[in-house]
Amino acid sequence: MSNFARAERQRLTGLLRAAGPEAPTLCTGWTTRDLAAHLVLRERRMDAAAGIRIAPLAGWTARVQEGYRARPYEELLRLFRTGPSAFSPFSLPGADEAANVVEYFVHAEDVRRAGDDWRPEPLGPELTEALWRRLPMLARLEAGRKSPARLVLRRPDGRAVTVTRRTGPTVEVTGEPGELVLFAFGRGERAEVTADGPQEAVEALRVVLPFE
Repeated sequence: MSNFARAERQRLTGLLRAAGPEAPTLCTGWTTRDLAAHLVLRERRMDAAAGIRIAPLAGWTARVQEGYRARPYEELLRLFRTGPSAFSPFSLPGADEAANVVEYFVHAEDVRRAGDDWRPEPLGPELTEALWRRLPMLARLEAGRKSPARLVLRRPDGRAVTVTRRTGPTVEVTGEPGELVLFAFGRGERAEVTADGPQEAVEALRVVLPFE
């Protein structure tokens, strides 16, 4: 059975190492060192990880992340590459695969696409389908709460996911599953997607989920 989370963890580690500690990423305001510290905190300090999503706890999360950020960069990469500790929920059977395939894919592209000379890279068919299976729920959580229009994400082969069921105009965003994942997570300006729908609705969507 494929373990895409493990493969993406190794790919992300390699990209972080190749970029070095002070390279830009698509995470606003974060260098590769900041991203590495975030990744380690997320699976090794569950007491602080809650602040990633819960605003009142964000200050505590930031302080813990800053402590990790001060560590040697290679140490952060080693901690991330070796995976969660035995006490982390991510070490439970199946948890890493369930929770981290999209997380690590997106962050790997955050590093890879941050420069001006990036080029699309085709994904293997199995990873493509794994991302597509996870897209509906994650897109509704990420893009669905922001979209001002009825939003449909469509693959080039015609398969589609309705993200929001609002009444009114519909915007269809088309791209390969990996590109749609990046769009849904706010990386649309570096994703190869196209949008179709009433111009006013497309422009309203572009304000909250930017894309080219």
